[in-house]
Amino acid sequence: MPLDETRAFRPVNIALLTVSDTRSLASDSSGDILAERIAAAGHELAAREIIRDDADEIVGQLRRWIDDEQVDAVITTGGTGLTGRDVTPEALDRVKEKDVPGFGELFRWISYETIGTSTIQSRACAVVARGTYIFALPGSNGAVKDGWDRILVHQLDSRYRPCNFVELMPRLRE
Repeated sequence: MPLDETRAFRPVNIALLTVSDTRSLASDSSGDILAERIAAAGHELAAREIIRDDADEIVGQLRRWIDDEQVDAVITTGGTGLTGRDVTPEALDRVKEKDVPGFGELFRWISYETIGTSTIQSRACAVVARGTYIFALPGSNGAVKDGWDRILVHQLDSRYRPCNFVELMPRLRE
């Protein structure tokens, strides 16, 4: 994964949303993993919230962050499975302008190496909404590590070549 060291690193302001009926800040290990990796990569944790598995509440929080000029990207963890309470992808559908289908496809391909065919139960996805990236990862520790370490750490680095999400940010609202 080539980094072009002649290019300047641009930190990204990232909001982190955990979707769960059972987790608190004290027990949100997946959120902790992401927060630590965001900081270690040189980005800013713009906000962090925990919301229960309720599509209206998720949509409300996403809209607040989409409207906040200090938030460049949102990463959610949880609510991407197949049960009746898993509604994160449906919430993203309600705020999106464009899908980023390659994100979910690549996530499942990477996840297959770890959990085999169980990856078909994941509805990890990504969208763009009013100039803000939103990435929805499953809630397990392994899933957030795979999503960050193998996709997002690279695509949210302005030095990553041949292209990355950061260089597209100024043009997302065209």
